[in-house]
This record gives sequence, C-alpha cells and structure tokens, in this order.
Amino acid sequence: MAVKMPVKAPPPLPAPINSWTGWYVGANVGGGWGHRDVSFTPNDPIAAQIVPPPQSFTTSGVVGGLQLGYNWRLQPNWLLGFETDFDWSGMSGSSTAAYDFLGIIPFTSTVDEDVKWFGTVRGRLGWLPWNNLLIYGTGGFAYGRVNHTGSLSSPGLAINVIGGPGFSCGSTLNGTTPCFAGSSGNTATGWTAGGGVEYALWQQWSLKLEYLLCEPGEQRTNGNGAECTVPRA
Repeated sequence: MAVKMPVKAPPPLPAPINSWTGWYVGANVGGGWGHRDVSFTPNDPIAAQIVPPPQSFTTSGVVGGLQLGYNWRLQPNWLLGFETDFDWSGMSGSSTAAYDFLGIIPFTSTVDEDVKWFGTVRGRLGWLPWNNLLIYGTGGFAYGRVNHTGSLSSPGLAINVIGGPGFSCGSTLNGTTPCFAGSSGNTATGWTAGGGVEYALWQQWSLKLEYLLCEPGEQRTNGNGAECTVPRA
C-alpha cells in the first residue's frame, strides 16, 4: 500500500541585494584640496623692473552636492556607467610674500583663489568581486567657477610716468597705493579622473567612497602694470 507524503516546496530564492542596472540619484559631501603656483608677467616697461618672484599656496575646503547616473551590468562581474555631478565648494587659499627690490625697497605681493562650484561628466567602468561590492575607475570632463585676485604694493616707493602708460606705484597720504591690483572670475574647464568603491546596503541604497583628480587649466588675472598667471595645478 502506497502512502503519499506531502512535499514541501523549496523556499524562494532571495532577491539580489542590488541588480546595479538602472538610473540613480544621490548626494555627496567631502573635502577638496589643491596646490597652486603663481607667477607675475609684466605688461608695462616700468613694472618689468619690479616683478615679484613666483609664489605657491594650497587651497582646501568642504565640498558637497548631488549626482545623477545610469549603470549597465555587463555579464555577472562587470559594470559600465555614466555619471554627472554638481558640487558647491568652500575651497580657497591665499599667499602673501614680501621681498626687496634692489635690496632696499620693500614690496608685498598677495594672491588668492576661491573655487565657488564645480561639476563633472564622467564614465565609469567597474568590477564586482561580490554582488554587493563595486570597485571602479572613472574619468571625463570637469568644469568649475574659479575666482582669483592679485595685488602688488610698496609702502615706500612712488613712481609716476608722465605721458607713458600711466603706471604708478607707491604710498599716498591715505596709505599704500597698489602697483598692481586685479581680479578675475570665470568657468574653468579641464579633465578629471579617479576611482572608488561602492557598497550596496540593500535593494535601493548604496554607499560609496570616491577620489577625483581635477585639472582645471591655466587662469589669468589682468590689472594695471602686470598679469598674474595661475598655471595648471
């Protein structure tokens, strides 16, 4: 006599933690830093005699913003993606240097840089050693709003060229008159490259740590007497 025994159905397979394919949006916060080398190029025959030596300074500050992207999962362990982000920036830095012309006339030159915001448009190529862990490289286009100022002054020199280009430098009864004073603000463009790791916490959420190197290009600040050049970082 045969007896039919109930057969229990196997439990359903758990859904993958993250399929990775599809659109995503997110927010980011972190820090930025950089190094700048600055030189003064004279655009006046008198200014050519008192051009200060090159200066260097660092910039740093908090950055944060939003990102949007799309991922395609290729085979089990590879991912191809696209991402664009926009960040507000608190990065800034400055340098003040003192030197003597002919060993007797004191001069002071001051330069600074302020990064207001920046963004990137990048591709991503990643490898998935496990379903919930992505290791990737990224690179593409970078842009940002960068402001510069520069000045050169002397508390003990007064030069006025009559009938010439009008260059003047020195002190007045009310204080020091800058020999050079200029400012500029523009949208710098360049490239960016970097990499990171991203961990899928569960189906709809992930956490990532990323490093990007940005090359903003050369910036120039024009004023009376000289041109302040901030070359590539």
